[in-house]
Amino acid sequence: MHIDVNNAFLSWTATRMVKEGKKDLRKTYAIIGGDESSRRGIVLAKSPLAKKKGVVTGETIYNAKKKCPNLEVYPPEFYHYKKMSDSLFDLINKYTPDLEKMSIDECFIDYTPIKHIYGDPIKFAYNLKNEVKNKLGFTVNIGIANNKLCAKMASDFSKPDKVHTLFKEEVQAKMWPLPIDELFGVGKQTAIKLKNININTIGDLAKTNPENLYKIFKNMSQDLVKSANGIGSDIVESLAEKPKGIGNETTLSHNIFTKEELKPYLLALSENVTIRLRKQEKYAGVVVVTLKNKFFKRFSHQKKLTNATNITEIVYNAATEILNEMNINDGIRLIGVRLDNLQDEVNHQVSLFENIKQTDENKNLDKAIDGLKEKYGFKIIKKASLKNENIRRKY
Repeated sequence: MHIDVNNAFLSWTATRMVKEGKKDLRKTYAIIGGDESSRRGIVLAKSPLAKKKGVVTGETIYNAKKKCPNLEVYPPEFYHYKKMSDSLFDLINKYTPDLEKMSIDECFIDYTPIKHIYGDPIKFAYNLKNEVKNKLGFTVNIGIANNKLCAKMASDFSKPDKVHTLFKEEVQAKMWPLPIDELFGVGKQTAIKLKNININTIGDLAKTNPENLYKIFKNMSQDLVKSANGIGSDIVESLAEKPKGIGNETTLSHNIFTKEELKPYLLALSENVTIRLRKQEKYAGVVVVTLKNKFFKRFSHQKKLTNATNITEIVYNAATEILNEMNINDGIRLIGVRLDNLQDEVNHQVSLFENIKQTDENKNLDKAIDGLKEKYGFKIIKKASLKNENIRRKY
């Protein structure tokens, strides 16, 4: 089963407000959005009424207000959203430990091991859906299928507060007529490429020979056709979560079109994440740079390090190499640095080209700077190249 909160951010804010005796945002022209004045004014979630006016997730609040002049804008409440998410997963965990979190507002569960306890899966899904609504105050959709792909597809059928099935024998009737854009895992660019070769529905793709797609999609070809035929993994990964990476992003005050202008931000972000890494006494094996262009398209590149590190200079140099390989022709409005593959210790592989003395000096310098900032505040010292930059910090 795939369990998905309907319109999570707006529903969770609305739930809190209703408990406080205030109006229900789900019944008004409302959105959850970022800070419009600082260029983070993007629609994160919209009410059904706002959706009817043409408001879409991801567009600017400015554009949304042109479509719906009486639109009410509410800020995101991420701490509250985390609490609501935890409440949902705790409720589901009462029934099964076989739960795989997909995001803050959706998960998979494996019903097979508990079917002998709770009986018919459709009846169970309705009972679970109603329990969430009555106890937590928001609604979910539940998709039931033989694998995760079809369960996810089923939960995306008509909303809200619904239970849908997409079993093997239902794939042809329920899934094949859908537009190719609605196949889980097919993004906008992939959908455009498929439409260009006259593959417009999921059924069209299901009947296509993968060899005919290879020239365009290479190794993705087999997976695309399998997905269109409702073939996917049925393994629910309910293992304990691995430690998450450490990241920091900043939205820029204006679109930037040169890499040289982006590098001071990259340095500040590298400093932010490595300070946090050193506080946790961990080392990162992978550096990731994320950009969002003026069309709000988000893309990331990453680099695996020879040796895991928590040294600012090494992370910044790796991030710079990554940035140099990225296309910024469309202008950049957001930049981020993330450290992944975190480790508690590092087995150092010495390179012939490595300056061990310089590495030790960088370690000592970082340690000294961390100490000064801890004692006198984080503004006491910064890299010379950051002198004129105002970049948000998370320590």
